[in-house]
Amino acid sequence: MDSDSRPLDLRLVPAAAACWGATLVGLHAGWVAAGVLSVVLGVVAAALGLALAVARRRGGAGNMPASGIAAGLIAAALIGAGFGAAIAVRAHAVASHPLADRVQSGGTATLDVALDDDPKVLRSSGFGGQRQLMIRASLRSVRDGVSVIRTGGAVLIFAQGADWEVLLPGQQVTLRGRLAPPDRSDLTVAVVRATGPPTRVEEPPRVQRWAGAIRDRFAAATAAALPPEQAGLLPGLVVGDTSALPQQVKDEFTAAGLAHLTAVSGANISIVLGAVLLAVRGIGVGPRMGALLAALALAAFVVVARPSPSVLRAAAMGCVALLALVTGRRKQAIPALASAVVLLLALFPSLAVDFGFALSVVATAGLVLLAPIAVHRLRERGWPRWLAEMCAVAVAAFVVTAPVVAAMSGAVSLVSIVANILVAPVVAPLTVIGAVTALFAAVWLPAATLLVRVAGPPLWWLLEVADRAASFPGATFAVAPGLVGALVVAAVLLVGGVGLRYQWSRRMMLALGVGVAVVWVPTRLHPPGWPAAGWSVVVCDVGQGDGLVLATGDGRGVVVDAGPDPRLMDACLDRLGIEEIPLMIVTHLHADHYGGLDGVLGDRTVGAIAIGPARLPAGGFRFVSAAASRTGVALVRLEPGREMRVGTLRLRVLGPLLPVPRDPADADDSANDQSLVMMADTPTGTVLLTGDVEESGQRALLRSGIPLRADVLKLPHHGSRTTATEFLAEVRPRVALVSVGAGNSFGHPHAGIVRQLDALGAVTMRTDRHGDVALVRSGSGALAVVGRSHGTIVR
Repeated sequence: MDSDSRPLDLRLVPAAAACWGATLVGLHAGWVAAGVLSVVLGVVAAALGLALAVARRRGGAGNMPASGIAAGLIAAALIGAGFGAAIAVRAHAVASHPLADRVQSGGTATLDVALDDDPKVLRSSGFGGQRQLMIRASLRSVRDGVSVIRTGGAVLIFAQGADWEVLLPGQQVTLRGRLAPPDRSDLTVAVVRATGPPTRVEEPPRVQRWAGAIRDRFAAATAAALPPEQAGLLPGLVVGDTSALPQQVKDEFTAAGLAHLTAVSGANISIVLGAVLLAVRGIGVGPRMGALLAALALAAFVVVARPSPSVLRAAAMGCVALLALVTGRRKQAIPALASAVVLLLALFPSLAVDFGFALSVVATAGLVLLAPIAVHRLRERGWPRWLAEMCAVAVAAFVVTAPVVAAMSGAVSLVSIVANILVAPVVAPLTVIGAVTALFAAVWLPAATLLVRVAGPPLWWLLEVADRAASFPGATFAVAPGLVGALVVAAVLLVGGVGLRYQWSRRMMLALGVGVAVVWVPTRLHPPGWPAAGWSVVVCDVGQGDGLVLATGDGRGVVVDAGPDPRLMDACLDRLGIEEIPLMIVTHLHADHYGGLDGVLGDRTVGAIAIGPARLPAGGFRFVSAAASRTGVALVRLEPGREMRVGTLRLRVLGPLLPVPRDPADADDSANDQSLVMMADTPTGTVLLTGDVEESGQRALLRSGIPLRADVLKLPHHGSRTTATEFLAEVRPRVALVSVGAGNSFGHPHAGIVRQLDALGAVTMRTDRHGDVALVRSGSGALAVVGRSHGTIVR
């Protein structure tokens, strides 16, 4: 068992919980609630202190354990009060920020910002054929004409173009963009959608130029020596750089429960520091010099991986885990973990609402608390130590993180434990090889290129496990996201843990598992009832994008948008058995609506591709027209007033009604409102197809007097906040369909829009929760909606 068998030191745990709770209140409920909580906790601390003082005066030392508990609670209340006051001040600063009014009104501004992290490429591949980038930055000033207002605050920037992709953390730039409120309560002042390239770019700090050069040379060494997927994976394993990793591989790692390997985590830190400590011990360096060298290695690693809150969080958790593993004393690790939580929340309050932070904390706690117990139990049953430790770590990590993952993504990987056990032998060697390769790349690139070839076989194994695990029937199981899903998963794990304690219950659980597998696995391979009999409309689960199929009654289908990923769109059409497509409609020229065109056009007969009146953004038009030309398919244009009949399907084009922008610079901002809006008359009722039309386009439709009432509404723009209340009231749908990616960074669908639909009495079906969604007529003739839900039919 753990070499330190003394009771765990949990005295700092209440303080850490109080800090986290107070910060959450301030972020979600606002500065007034945080201030009130601070006062309440201060009063509680004073009352407990007074009661403890009176008890000691009357009874001397009294009950020492009770006295210690009371002292711990007083400290926790005082620290919580301090954090409540601090977050109240910060939240008030955001609420009263000079940009607050312009953010709420959707105005524009010219800002001076300093980048906090590298530009991240979003899954949707951007708009207009360009890569969409997300950049976290700190505000320095707001330029208003000739005046400059010095201010601070965090902003989230969405931008496109090569000028943005080459920026480094620490660089100060000036940009102009349209402001919008943030979707997450994390002290972000504004979301800024840049309207062009940065107008002023300063030189990055010297240390970031050094770090950027190492990352570039490391990537160059891997690209020169390894196949593309392996070359994209190794930088992700070592420094969290997944810019060259194909999206399909990322999806496979997520489905297999291995996504944590492609982000900087505490495991990376522990492996690197452990390797350094072993090396210095091997050459006879003393403990003080060894600690100094390990600290220098940690600092260098953090700089190269980027000193963002997530990396600093990983560094703290990695040090805690290493402390537990090196000393074998869980008693020391728990106070260290609690102290790390308090310190990180004091420096970065936004971590309180960061799922990554929660995952790091619970994973570290699981490694420290549960894994040693599991190792001891397995060793008692005759397991070799190496196998016991490998299995114990994988199981402990899954048990403590599964509820958080369920809350975050609405899914649980059922193959995660096995996949992590299978890859465990290669993770540490790959991390060390990668770190040494990065070191060599900084001084001599040919040597790095030669060394990195050693990583080829273990990288192949890692990719192979992820691919096989992700393709296993039922690799993921959908649950309700949020608190409900977390509680359900936690309850199942608790029942399973209790059941494993007794032999009779273990046998019962084994029999139940075999029975479920016998029935469930075949249904995952061939879901019964799918495609739903008599379907007229199917919203394909294509991630963060749109892809719909309208049945024509004769085995063919009209496709409206193709999503961002050809593979996902192709799979949806295959499931429906669609081989002939009379018309492929692209509602507007953003990549999350046309990026999957090749999945529609490949190996199918397509009559024509239709677009709206606008040929902007130009990059999107080039992509669509090139796809049409390459496959010999006619490219046609649809205008408002056009009516089409294909089999039993009738389509009427209602919009767009706003003028087509003449300036290409305005193309991206106006492209959503240039979406084709169509009414589809189907055997199941009327369906209003809206593309990504936003408030301006919606109000133009309302002003026109065109009847918009429909049985079913394809919710505009994936359910973003840009949907007008009066538009929803005019349509008044019975069913609302939301095509949205699980865990998307935009916060779609917006909770306020979903509440409005609920108030209207609409049934809302979402592809991130239900998978493909179909509209059918029930046996009684009533409208019914069916979700494939990754193999489960939900009515």
